[in-house]
Amino acid sequence: MKINTGTARFWSTASFGGNTDIPPLELLSLGDHLGMCKSAQGPFFVLHCMAEAAQGFVASHLVTTMVGVALLIGIAALAL
Repeated sequence: MKINTGTARFWSTASFGGNTDIPPLELLSLGDHLGMCKSAQGPFFVLHCMAEAAQGFVASHLVTTMVGVALLIGIAALAL
């Protein structure tokens, strides 16, 4: 039984005396989800994960990252 409260989805495994079969629409949704998961693990999956991690770090540490980049550019300019 699927209980939908707004955007969050919660699943219950209790049937409360009702039908315990999985509705065809839920099976179709599950098949679509599994297809997306399988296609997401293509040849660039690891690269995509690394890019997401880098983007998450930069987004949460924007000011610190900008100061670090500016320091690296300054040090490189002094070294040349």
